[in-house]
Amino acid sequence: MDGNGRWAARRALPRPAGHRMGVKAVKQTVEGCAKRGVEVLTLFAFSSENWQRPREEVSMLMGRFLEALDNEVDDLHKNNIRLRFIGRLEQLSTALRDRIQAAETLTAHNTRMTLVIAIAYGGRWDISVAARELARRCVSGELRVDDIDEASLSGCVALAGLPDPDLFIRTGGEQRISNFLLWNLAYTELYFCDTLWPDFGDEELGAALDYFAGRQRRFGLAPGQVESR
Repeated sequence: MDGNGRWAARRALPRPAGHRMGVKAVKQTVEGCAKRGVEVLTLFAFSSENWQRPREEVSMLMGRFLEALDNEVDDLHKNNIRLRFIGRLEQLSTALRDRIQAAETLTAHNTRMTLVIAIAYGGRWDISVAARELARRCVSGELRVDDIDEASLSGCVALAGLPDPDLFIRTGGEQRISNFLLWNLAYTELYFCDTLWPDFGDEELGAALDYFAGRQRRFGLAPGQVESR
């Protein structure tokens, strides 16, 4: 969800104004995905690298997360949406961790859609944690080294238990993954658009999904093999 700061700068507004509008774009996107039957939506809210931003901006973003949890969780619950958070949550404040735990507990049995929030998350960190867990199991005798495969590693990454993403959307004009879900994006369709995140609405979401609908997903097969299925 890229472009909040640039959106504000183009309007001679302070950066927090861009982040406030970004929250509105989040709500619109969640609603748009839910009404279209999307089963899992993962939002990259704050990366492990974002800690390097100015302290004032990081503090403001953390406050924005707290505010969003206080304001939106009940509505998400009423709409049967499950919340799940991934990332180095131990780096967050106690107050924010408490809100996260309460939100996950409240929505745990909801079934309409799973909304995953990646916060203090990095793809390389995710893979290293999974590797460390597999190493621990080998040392304890639970697992043999020769039995480690893609499935066992997939079961240890942050999105374990959820399907790999079908579609990756990045707003703001940059064309890179930026350390997001590196393990899970192996066969994901990539969609980049110039729209800054605060301006990303239902029409832009529809365009991204139309792009996805036009893709032929082969997963290593030849085109003829896919067509014959």
